[in-house]
Amino acid sequence: MASQDHIRNPIEWGWDQITLAALTVGSLGRSLGGSEDSQNAPLPAVCRIKVADLRDVLVKGLDDFGAYRTDVIFLCLIYPLVGISLAWLTFGNQTLPLLFPLASGFALVGPVAAVGLYEISRRREQGIPITWADAFGAISSPAFGAILVLGLALLAIFLLWLLAGNLIYDVTLGPEPPVSIASFARDVFTTRAGWAMIVAGVGIGFLFALLVLAISVVSFPLLLDRDVGVRTAVLTSISAVAANPGPMAVWGLIVAGGLVIGSIPAFLGLIFVMPVLGHATWHLYRKTVQPSTSQSVLASAPN
Repeated sequence: MASQDHIRNPIEWGWDQITLAALTVGSLGRSLGGSEDSQNAPLPAVCRIKVADLRDVLVKGLDDFGAYRTDVIFLCLIYPLVGISLAWLTFGNQTLPLLFPLASGFALVGPVAAVGLYEISRRREQGIPITWADAFGAISSPAFGAILVLGLALLAIFLLWLLAGNLIYDVTLGPEPPVSIASFARDVFTTRAGWAMIVAGVGIGFLFALLVLAISVVSFPLLLDRDVGVRTAVLTSISAVAANPGPMAVWGLIVAGGLVIGSIPAFLGLIFVMPVLGHATWHLYRKTVQPSTSQSVLASAPN
C-alpha cells in the first residue's frame, strides 16, 4: 500500500477538491430526482379527508408537543427571536410599510422552518428515542438536498411577496415613506388609499399563501419519509390539495390564524403555535398520502 503521509502538492489538493465537489453535486442531483424507482413510479396516492379530520391531526400535534415540550420549546425559541428581529428592522419609517408583509411571511416560510418538527414526529411514530438535537436529523437525510432546494423556492416566494407588498404601498399610500408610526396607522385605517392597500394586500397575499399551501403542505414530510425527488413531492402536494379543497382551505385558515395569534404578543406565542402546527402537519400528511407498499407491509407485520 502506498504511503499517504506525504505533504500533498497543489495539484493533488486541487484534484481532491474537484472530486469532492463532483460527489457533492452528484448527491444533490440524486436527492433532487429521488431514487430511480420513484422517478419511474406513479405519484403516491392521496386520500380524501374531511374537515373533521383536522381536529384529529391537531390533537395528535398537541400530543407530540406535550411529549417533547421541553426540547421543542428550546428549539422553537428561534421563531420569536426572528420575528422580533424582523419587527425591529421595520421600526424605521423607510421600512415600516413592510411590517405586515414580513409578519405574514411566516406562513410562507413556515413549512421549511418546521422540518425539524416533522422529523421529531416521524421518529416518535417509529418509537425512536428523541432529543431536541434529533430535529436536525433532516440534515443527514438523503433528501436534504431536495429539502434545501424546495426551501429556497419558498424563500424566493417570500421575497417576491415582500416586493409585491412594497409595490402595493407605492401605488396606494406611497411612494413617500410614512412620517411616523401613528400617521401611518391613521392613513391605513382612515383613508381610501389605506383601505385599498388593505384589500390589495390581503387579496394578493392570499394568492401567495395558496401557492405555498399547494406546493408544500405535504411535500416536506413526504421528502423526509420517502426517497422521492422535488418534482414528485410537489406534484403530490398539489394533488392532495386538489383532492381535498375544502379541508385544505380550512387548514390554511387554521395555520394563518394560529400564526397571527402567535405573533401578537411580541411573537412569543410562536413558541407554542409553531410546534403544534408543525407536528400536526406531519399527521395531516399521514392522513392525506397513502403509505407505500413497503410501509404497508411493515405496518401489518406481526410484532
